[in-house]
Amino acid sequence: MVKKYSENFLKKSARRNSISEGIFASIKTHLGDNFVQPFAIALNASSSVVALLTSVAGLLWPFSQIYGSKLMQKQSRKKITLAMSFLRSFFWLSLIVLAMLSYKNKISWLLPALLLVFYGIYNLVAGIAYPSWFSWMGDIIDENHRGRWFSKRDLIIGFSGAAALIFASLFLDFFKNKGFVLIGFSILFFLAFVFRILSCYFLNKQYEPKLKIKDTNYFSFAQFLKRAPKTNFGKFTLFRAMMAFATTISTALLAVYLLRHLEFNYLTYMIIVFGASVFSFFALELWGKFADKYGNYKILIITTFFIPIISLLWILHPSPIYLFFVPSLLNHVVAVGFNLATNNFIYDNVSKQKRGGAISYYNILQGIGVFFGSVLAAFLIKYLNTKIISPIILIFLISTFVRMFVIAYWVPKLREVRKTQKFKGMSSVGKLIKKDFKPTIIQEIHQITSIGKYLHLK
Repeated sequence: MVKKYSENFLKKSARRNSISEGIFASIKTHLGDNFVQPFAIALNASSSVVALLTSVAGLLWPFSQIYGSKLMQKQSRKKITLAMSFLRSFFWLSLIVLAMLSYKNKISWLLPALLLVFYGIYNLVAGIAYPSWFSWMGDIIDENHRGRWFSKRDLIIGFSGAAALIFASLFLDFFKNKGFVLIGFSILFFLAFVFRILSCYFLNKQYEPKLKIKDTNYFSFAQFLKRAPKTNFGKFTLFRAMMAFATTISTALLAVYLLRHLEFNYLTYMIIVFGASVFSFFALELWGKFADKYGNYKILIITTFFIPIISLLWILHPSPIYLFFVPSLLNHVVAVGFNLATNNFIYDNVSKQKRGGAISYYNILQGIGVFFGSVLAAFLIKYLNTKIISPIILIFLISTFVRMFVIAYWVPKLREVRKTQKFKGMSSVGKLIKKDFKPTIIQEIHQITSIGKYLHLK
């Protein structure tokens, strides 16, 4: 006799498996994805090619989501997500082949181009899966606790990824000092392959609520663009596209700035770029509860005040300590709030039947922004010649001013659609920290350090 479970029980089980899956996926990301640009530099790719890696991801990942959103009408979201996730795992094996060819000095001139091709395919497959995953996650989480749950999930998987990042950085520097950096990359990429397979195991165990998508729920990209300036979600999508363009002008060259311009080793680079994320994990709890109480638009206002400043802070001083505690730390704290508000804003503004199509079009426009931002960065770093100031410093300044313009123009045009409590400025923030945030810090640490405790997140 088959035992039947309630919908609430199955969703709770799905949330537990989602956290388990997220832990292994996060480890994969910090062993693999975060090292793709450093790997390109190790292959002696030009600075322009390194920047173009971002453009490849920015263009192919979102455009493939059109096909992914349509595929949801024929296949289950779970089947699509699982199949694409498994297929993506073989990307890491292809990078091992490139590393071995470079190590043996075979077709070295072609390897950066092959990396671009493989990375493009990797993001193409990822884009097909994303609408299904995004829609699926939205259906297993109570909308009244969405901010808190995602913040808790990100907190737990973030610490797992941070531990993997520290290991990977030390590991890679060890092999670099021994003269075998490409061997080090190969081992990391193999581990990324293994952890992606493990994440697929828990993804397969995750319950999928039924969803019927009718033809009447479909709307074309052209229809979306026509209505975009008139709807709240459309305006938000245009804002994110322009923000992606503005930020990518500098972020596409951050690895070049730290590894080539400032000549940091891999450990220093990774600690500066990703190490401060450990501190931002605790801010997730505050951002999540803030979003549930006062809305996501308020978070957008707060975080966009700091986003232009961050680009400027990166170039003010070359000290690793300064770069870690000022621009990197601020960037992570702001980014986790901004990204959390962004995802929740989409859930709040789009019905579940239309989420697959809406998120694909949203990411297409954002991807176009990333593409043109990285192409502009690649063009500027190659052809910009200045005697007074270093070209890469000037590029970061350009990014700062473009960010300021985009925020000033678009943020006032957005609005909150969900009913929230009245926000009273710093008094509301202080109240939230005092009553809701501080008592949970110890609980969050216990959830991270106690085996299995993360499974009880509601």
